Formats: sequence, structure tokens, C-alpha cells
Amino acid sequence: MIRLNVTPIALAALFVGGAPALAQSPQSPSVTTLCLDVSGATLPVVCQMESSRLDRRDVFCHCPEGQRVDAPVCGPNEHPPAENLALYKARRIAGRDGSLIGDTFEGRRMCVDVRGR
Repeated sequence: MIRLNVTPIALAALFVGGAPALAQSPQSPSVTTLCLDVSGATLPVVCQMESSRLDRRDVFCHCPEGQRVDAPVCGPNEHPPAENLALYKARRIAGRDGSLIGDTFEGRRMCVDVRGR
């Protein structure tokens, strides 16, 4: 009897806790990888991807050159900051911890537009 009472609660907790993960589509990742030069400019990233045309998630990314950092992906109607020397300097400083998540430049998130991938 106890088992029947716990199961609905456990299932409800699973669905409530798993809702944000289910809401994200595999084609719209929320985080991507950048390679930063010592100046803060971006360098090419080498990624292995799923072998499916439908699932475009990155499996493993590495930087042949530069520092590897995680960066947020721009959302709908959101654009990355304009590439200029001031952004490079801010990105170099913000990327020292290995992540640009939560960092801003001129009031905008340091997000990356990955639609071209």
C-alpha cells in the first residue's frame, strides 16, 4: 500500500523536475563551445556531431588552438554583441573561468549565434 502512495508522488516529481529538459529541442542547444585567442577573438572549433541529419547536437568539441570556453546560444530575436576590440577584451577577461555563461557586454549577453552551423 505504501508503494502505491509513493509512486504517484515520485512520478509527479520526475515530470516536474524533467519538464525544462523536455522543453528544449535537440536542434536548439542552449550552450556551445568557443575557442578564444589570447586577444579574445574567436578561433575555429572542431566538433564531432551525431551522424543524423535530424539531431545536430555537438557530441565533443575541442580547440586545436586557443582556450576552450562554454558560451550561451542566442535565443529567438536575440543577437550577439558586435565583434570589435572592446568585445574581444571583455570576452578575454570573462572567459578566464572557462565560461561566458552569465557574462554581459554593454548590457547584452555574450551569446553566440549558431544558426549558421
